[in-house]
Amino acid sequence: MSVRPAVARDADFLWRVLLEAYNWNGEQRFTAEQLAADPRAARYLVGWPCRDDFGVIAETDAGEPVGAVWARRLSGSEPGYGFVAPDVPELTLGVLPEHRGRGHGRALMEALIQAAVEGPASVARLSLSVEDGNRAVHLYTALGFTRVGRNGNSDTMVLDVRRAPHH
Repeated sequence: MSVRPAVARDADFLWRVLLEAYNWNGEQRFTAEQLAADPRAARYLVGWPCRDDFGVIAETDAGEPVGAVWARRLSGSEPGYGFVAPDVPELTLGVLPEHRGRGHGRALMEALIQAAVEGPASVARLSLSVEDGNRAVHLYTALGFTRVGRNGNSDTMVLDVRRAPHH
């Protein structure tokens, strides 16, 4: 497995990952069409990549994408589910079901945090939203994310990238 930066041609795969992230529990609660038609979901990817967007893709040795994580700054007037502030990019993480439990999520998150630290976007913090029952919360906590709020049945978590455990 390798990790590479996400680019414009990855947009279709990122939409697939967004669908996996929304359907994290294995149930098809949403369809791709529903996400594309829902402004609150679509704002995570419409126009990918925008100026300050950044992300990474995990691929098999054969070059098949198996997961992705990306971050996008959203506005207070059009926030995401894990919105904290306009200068705090909100991330979306997803790994295709048949590739979960193999460390791909951790590798993706570590690469994204590294990109936040070293990249041109000048990112001090990252945020995310994680629904109750989603086991990914253990990964986020291990990486240094802390709970800062609640939105419905989800926690909003933030990471100070300069204080992330692996730095």
